[in-house]
Amino acid sequence: MDLEQEEMQFLGVFGIYLEAYKLIFRWRKIFSQITLTLILPLALIFLANEEVSTTLYWKIRFNEFRLHHTEAGTPKYDKISDLVSSEWATYILVKCLYLVFWLIFSLLSTSAVVYTVACAYTSREITYMKVMSVVPKVWKRVMVTFLCAFLVLLCYNMLLALTIFVWAVTVAYVQGLGQAILLLILMLYAIGSVYMTIIWHLASVVSVLEDSYGFKAMIKSKDLIKGKMFVAIVIFFMLNLSLVIIYWVFRAYVVFGYWRASGTMRIIGYGALCFLLLFNLILFGLVLQTIVYFVCKSYHHENIDKSALSDHLEAYLGEYEPLKAQDVQLEEYHV
Repeated sequence: MDLEQEEMQFLGVFGIYLEAYKLIFRWRKIFSQITLTLILPLALIFLANEEVSTTLYWKIRFNEFRLHHTEAGTPKYDKISDLVSSEWATYILVKCLYLVFWLIFSLLSTSAVVYTVACAYTSREITYMKVMSVVPKVWKRVMVTFLCAFLVLLCYNMLLALTIFVWAVTVAYVQGLGQAILLLILMLYAIGSVYMTIIWHLASVVSVLEDSYGFKAMIKSKDLIKGKMFVAIVIFFMLNLSLVIIYWVFRAYVVFGYWRASGTMRIIGYGALCFLLLFNLILFGLVLQTIVYFVCKSYHHENIDKSALSDHLEAYLGEYEPLKAQDVQLEEYHV
């Protein structure tokens, strides 16, 4: 990175985007290798799941329609019923496999990119083989943080369900008031979901670059994001808006392309375009969240000594021994 750490606190959304572009371009060889190994499969899994799941779902719906219009107790009814049960089992299996492989490649990609950006920040010599040797060790810490974030989000959604239940048995049927309260509940839920998702993404970076992981990393992330929440929300919104656009273009022109009698070459072209945009978006997003971490550290005047951070990263190459917070986070500097 060209900027000194004390200067990074002044970066806004455009500045962070520019730093990410410059970093990826300067270290394009190592990022290209990481992309080919980890991010390409992640993007492929995401798009393939949409294609396969949608095809299976509508096939099931068609057979359920046939079953509904078939006389019960007949051999044909039993045959279609067995077919529907088998298709539902296949659908659930596909979803489970998707979640497992998506989680594996997502966490591996996060670990590899965060580690690489940190090496670039400390000007350490970095090779693809070194990154891949470190990733399995870093991945374990990021996995623990993910599971903690998942538990928090699960509790948060259970709280929403409880709130909706209370709303349903109290003011749901009060004209005007019921709808207004429901809208307020959903708005607060959406705001909370965005906030916790941002905390989780930043906590993944903390898990790699500091001795904290799990709930400790999430608490650290919550403290870091203060003062830079607006910047983080804008970046989060832009990344997710881009993802939604890619998703709906893929669904409209690839998944449902055959049903609309689109040409084969046109479908292939849109599929390739979505695939290209998606894996670039994933790489860019991972680099962005790491840079946001350094910006937040700078904003809170938490100086990171490059030599100490370099030693922390080097420790992953041997038997990992967690560093103490003061080894990575030196005393606050004053501008």
